[in-house]
Amino acid sequence: MPEPTIHIAGAGLSGLAAAVRLVKAGRRVRVYEAARQAGGRCRSYFDQTLGMEIDNGNHLLLSGNRAAMDFLRAIGSEDKLRGPQSAEFPFVDLATGARWVLRPNEGRIGWWILDAKRRVPGTRALDYLSILGLLRAGPDATIGDVMTCEGMLYRRLWEPLFVAALNTDVPVSTARLAAAVVRETLLAGGRSCRPLVAHQGLAKAFVDPALQFLGTHGMAVEFGRRLRALTFEGGRATRLDLGDAMTDLSPDDRIVLAVPPPVAADLLPGLTVPDNFRAIVNAHFKVAPPPGTPLITGVVGGLVEWIFAFPDRISITVSNGDRLLETPREALAPQIWADVVKALGVAADLPPWQIVREKRATFAALPAQERRRPGAETRWSNLVLAGDWTDTGLPATIEGSIRSGYKAAELVLRLKQGS
Repeated sequence: MPEPTIHIAGAGLSGLAAAVRLVKAGRRVRVYEAARQAGGRCRSYFDQTLGMEIDNGNHLLLSGNRAAMDFLRAIGSEDKLRGPQSAEFPFVDLATGARWVLRPNEGRIGWWILDAKRRVPGTRALDYLSILGLLRAGPDATIGDVMTCEGMLYRRLWEPLFVAALNTDVPVSTARLAAAVVRETLLAGGRSCRPLVAHQGLAKAFVDPALQFLGTHGMAVEFGRRLRALTFEGGRATRLDLGDAMTDLSPDDRIVLAVPPPVAADLLPGLTVPDNFRAIVNAHFKVAPPPGTPLITGVVGGLVEWIFAFPDRISITVSNGDRLLETPREALAPQIWADVVKALGVAADLPPWQIVREKRATFAALPAQERRRPGAETRWSNLVLAGDWTDTGLPATIEGSIRSGYKAAELVLRLKQGS
């Protein structure tokens, strides 16, 4: 009797994570990807304008991202992340010229807020108690409902943290996801929030090693194969329509649907998914950063929010970037570069640049959208969902995506044969 197959539609991080977990468990998988490359939003490509490889978007990981760290260890690429030895977050306020380094202590007891040299300048230890309302917030509460969205601490810490994690205007964002971010970062101590960057590119850290891992186990991703339709009978999926071929499923075959939410909604009748999205704007400048530049620098009081210093380029991120979608690229690049000049002290001449605007980068982290996130299980007995848009309890991040893939794999492994 043929060995059961787990069919995975989508080779983004959630699909790759599910595939790696299942292959490690000794299962046979087939991975279908509509595009010609894997990784989804987490990918690198050669940019003809700059003549170098850049990432589609800039991503910051934290040492406490347990699923992401496990995934990297599984595929043998944990060494592809680089960061300081302890939790350090350099910031600059372009409006005032102030510079500081946020330094949470290693353990869970946050004594660092008692040390003026470690906390945000201009803030008192008592100011940090403002987060308590967030941690007690109900599922429908916004951040603006449970904490004051103004003042020095908000402007220099909470706003940059939450807009980066939630990619949504902070006061109207869901408090539930913001609380999850705080619990897994600052409240977990410095051991869990050491910043890490894929300094050689996202593909070399997350995608290429995953494809190599699958290849060594005889499981190559099938590119250019879009799942166009599913046939359902008796509460289970029975056939895949891949356009160029129809694949009938055996009673023990399974499906992990790891596709974007609009695609999932088209494939699965009655599925509710997030339908409101936010943009992220990234810029890449072909110039080496000044010696000693931190891997990441947080920026407040300007257009730029985070600066990433790679060996051969300087890259920046602006989250919640819908307001910049209509700005001409030729006008936007010098505006962004002006912030970089102030923040890093580089030469003012605009170097070769590239702007990457992801119009639907993440779902909007609003309470109404949070309620639209489906769980991994579906009403079809042999089909589960994966993706950072599913109900992971986290925002749409690399960590959330990988956790969703792991959860989908675990559900598949628990399904009874013949279901």
